[in-house]
Amino acid sequence: MIVQIYEVSTPAEAGALGAMGVDHIGVLVGDGSFPREQTIENARQIFAAIRAGSTAAALSLSHDMNLIVRLTSALLPDILHLGAAPQLLSPAQLRTLKAEFPQVSLMRSIPVVDESSIALANSYDGVADWLLLDSYKSGDRQIGALGVTHSWELDWRIIESVRVPAIIAGGLGPENVQHAIRVARPGGVDSKTKTDKSDGSHTKDLQKVSAFVAAARSANSRTT
Repeated sequence: MIVQIYEVSTPAEAGALGAMGVDHIGVLVGDGSFPREQTIENARQIFAAIRAGSTAAALSLSHDMNLIVRLTSALLPDILHLGAAPQLLSPAQLRTLKAEFPQVSLMRSIPVVDESSIALANSYDGVADWLLLDSYKSGDRQIGALGVTHSWELDWRIIESVRVPAIIAGGLGPENVQHAIRVARPGGVDSKTKTDKSDGSHTKDLQKVSAFVAAARSANSRTT
């Protein structure tokens, strides 16, 4: 069971999460168009602190291909995670990125809303290396970071319909991740909001992260 944690904001956080066994350590990177985006230089310092055995994931919420190419060229992350709304970034554009950066795995966020989400996920099957199934609010330019759950049964149907591994996200924390895993049977689980500190700082609560990792791994051992 892959455990993915966002948004890491300091090298110290990255080192601590790696020590806990977090698999994918995610950093939101951009030009300041979205709140809490790290600069390329800050992201580089955070990635440098990630321990061997963990994977560096750069999350872009932008649909500006020039910006995406620039940050990917500068960072060469293990995973480039694309979180722009589906109407803003197409499978064809992901193919272009894959051709330009064949050494970088691509993760595409999929909004889990209704039956149309299944077809949307399938349009990226074989284009993206990973899917991230997340909650979505209509009209948003980006997918996720809402801190609310969606239908895990629909997640399961999407997961059953695609060949690439899928990670589920959206309001997951230590208290509900086991249930989500039992219903959706994903390749991995992601947490952002529910493992943040409660002071509004958006920094990670390491106790919550540790509990999330333990709960996810425990649920996995009972479902395999």
